[in-house]
Amino acid sequence: MAVLKNEKAFTLIEMLIVLLVITVLLFLMIPNISKHTDSINNKGCDAFIAMVQGQVQAYEMDHHEFPTSISQLKDSGYVSKTTCPNGNGVEIGADGTVTEAPN
Repeated sequence: MAVLKNEKAFTLIEMLIVLLVITVLLFLMIPNISKHTDSINNKGCDAFIAMVQGQVQAYEMDHHEFPTSISQLKDSGYVSKTTCPNGNGVEIGADGTVTEAPN
């Protein structure tokens, strides 16, 4: 009776070492990702304000006047959201400029 020996397989120790390395890398990466969440939300808010500014201009071209509020844009179907990703609101000035409204 011949015993076949498969030498291509991973041993349990090798698999545990790989899992340990992956775990250490995850522990190092998770705090960095959570630190950058505020920065990502603020950049998202800047992009949202730029998009709303474009929709204000489109509204002005269609209606020959600036919208008085972000809710007017939403009711007309120009935007679907009225707040930035960081939770702050958006204001539209009398001259059509869009700014972030702090909470």
